[in-house]
Amino acid sequence: MRSMIRVLLMLPALCLTGLSFGADAPLPTVPQVDLARYAGRWYEIARLPNRFQRQCVADTQAQYRQDGNRIEVINRCRTADGGMDDVRGHAKVVPDSGNARLRVTFFWPFYGDYWILALDEGYTEVLVGAPDRRYAWVLAREPQLPESRLQALLDRAAALGFDRNAFQRTPQSAALSSAGLGDGR
Repeated sequence: MRSMIRVLLMLPALCLTGLSFGADAPLPTVPQVDLARYAGRWYEIARLPNRFQRQCVADTQAQYRQDGNRIEVINRCRTADGGMDDVRGHAKVVPDSGNARLRVTFFWPFYGDYWILALDEGYTEVLVGAPDRRYAWVLAREPQLPESRLQALLDRAAALGFDRNAFQRTPQSAALSSAGLGDGR
């Protein structure tokens, strides 16, 4: 019930979100994403603060699984009281985006943008954001990301017009990391 209330309260904020791009410039995405390789568990390393994750204090993970023409999404985090909170939704690919732009819903019919802005060749680290630059996340396949890689992704976010200094790191505990959200990749 608490998750449903949180989802209802987050509806207005559901939109996820070299050269330097201003906040009003179009936001470029990676050219192509292999959704089969993208599927699986991702750990949140850092995020721009947002009200629909304010209850999350640590151990934030996302699990993606292809389900026909949709992608099943499960987001999970540890709350301040030590409990776990999760929310389930699904995503659909924006046509002609090379699978780099998704529309995600946790409460149909309301969708938010989930754009893949940087993705390494091994599909082990990613920068995701929204075109209005209010929302962004650094995710990785492992609960920790080398500092140099995190800084490179934050630099990329800044170059795209995101507020680099506003990103907050997400603590990951070993216990949850090994338990995860189910089957890994």
